Amino acid sequence: MTALQTSRFPEAEVRDRARRGAAAVFPDVAGYGRTLYGSEPAERSDDVLDAMRLVPPVFMPQRLEKLVELAREPLYPDVDLRTTVGGFAAPLPVYLSAFGSTQVASADLGVAASRQAGALGIPMVIGENVVSAGGYRSSGGAQRSLLDRVAAYAEALPAGLGGLAVQQSTEDADCEVWNLVYSDPAAQPLLDTGRLAFELKTGQGAKPGLGGMTVLDGSAAARVEDLYAIDPVFGPGAGRVLRSSSPGTFTDEILRQQIRFMRNNFPRARVWVKLHPGRDVREAATVAWEAGADAVTVDGAEGGTGWAPTSFLHQVGLPLGECLRRIGHHSGCLLVSGRIWEGARAAKCLALGARAVGLGRAGLLAVDEDPDAGLLRMVDCLALELRLLISALGKYAPGALDAEDVWSAATVRPEGALRVG
Repeated sequence: MTALQTSRFPEAEVRDRARRGAAAVFPDVAGYGRTLYGSEPAERSDDVLDAMRLVPPVFMPQRLEKLVELAREPLYPDVDLRTTVGGFAAPLPVYLSAFGSTQVASADLGVAASRQAGALGIPMVIGENVVSAGGYRSSGGAQRSLLDRVAAYAEALPAGLGGLAVQQSTEDADCEVWNLVYSDPAAQPLLDTGRLAFELKTGQGAKPGLGGMTVLDGSAAARVEDLYAIDPVFGPGAGRVLRSSSPGTFTDEILRQQIRFMRNNFPRARVWVKLHPGRDVREAATVAWEAGADAVTVDGAEGGTGWAPTSFLHQVGLPLGECLRRIGHHSGCLLVSGRIWEGARAAKCLALGARAVGLGRAGLLAVDEDPDAGLLRMVDCLALELRLLISALGKYAPGALDAEDVWSAATVRPEGALRVG
C-alpha cells in the first residue's frame, strides 16, 4: 500500500472490499447472532443517484419466466451478468476507466491495474498523455510505459473476453500514438481478435472544458515544453510547474468527421468516444452514435482520478445522474463513470440507460491496497452485489433493468385515488 489518498470518497470501504472481497457485501459476520440490524435514517444527499432507491415490485413476471426456464425457483446466482461493452464481451457490466498520466497512475499501479483487469476479462481504457509521462516503450527497469500496460493487460486476458481502448490527446497525436499501437506487434493479438479500440476524448468529468493537467518538476517540464503549455503557477521557488494539454475543439461536424477519420484509418479497431458532463451531452452522444461510435463514455462531474482545480471539482459540470436523465432513452452503447464503487449505484446507472459502469478511483485504491489481487476481490464483491440487487428486482440480466426499477422522492407524482372494492 502506498500513500495514495482520496477526499470525499469512501476510501475505507473500498479498501475493505479489496481485502475481504465478497464477504464485505455484508456486515461483519462476527456480529451475527448478537447485533440487531436495520435501516438507518438516510443522510440527505444532493447526489441524484444517491438520493434514488431501487424498488423491487411485488409482481414479478420475469421471475416467473425464469422459474419456467429453470424448472425451479430462481435465486441470485442465476443472474447472468455477461454483456457486451463497446463491442467487447465482458463477464459483467464493468470496465476499468482511464487513469490519465498523473504521478498516481504513472507509477507501478498502472501496470498492476492492467494485469488485474486483464485477469478479470473486463475492458480497460488507457488514458491520454501516458507516452509523454512514461514513454511508449520502457527503456529501463521501471515499467511505466504505455506498452507495459498493454502487455500486462493482454498477457493476463482470457480468450474471448475483454478489450483495450487507448486514448489519444492532441499532443499524443503529434507522437502518433494510435499509429504506433495499431502497427505494434504487441497489440496484434488484441487487433486480430477484435479487442482493440481507440477512444476519442472530448473532455473529462473532473475538469470539463479543460485538457489533462499534471504537476512536473523542472527537468520533466523541460522535456515536454514543446508539446504542452507550462505554467509556473506555484511560484518561482516551488520547483514544480503546471503542465496542461489542449482540450481539443469540437463542433458536431468536427466530432462526426473525427469518428469517420478513425473508422477509415483504423478499420480493425473499435471506436469509443468520451464526453465530459456538458449541458449538451445528449446531442453530443447522438452525433457520436450516428457517426458510428461503438461506445459513448460519459464521465460525470463526480469522476476523476487526476489533478484538477478545486473550483472545477465542486462547481463545474453535470452530475452523472443528470447526464443520464438528459440522455434518456437511446439505442447506443452508453458507458458511464463517476464515483462508482458499489453495486447499488452501478445498478441505478444500468437502470437509467448505461450498458456498463467504469471504475476509476475505486479501481486505483483497490490495486493500491493489494497490487496482486485487490481489484479482483473488489470486482468479485461488485458482481455479488449486482446479482443480489438484479434478482431482487425480479430480473436476471443487467440489460433487463429499466427506469421503473428506481424511485426518487424528487420525481414523485400524484397517481390519483386508489379504488378499493
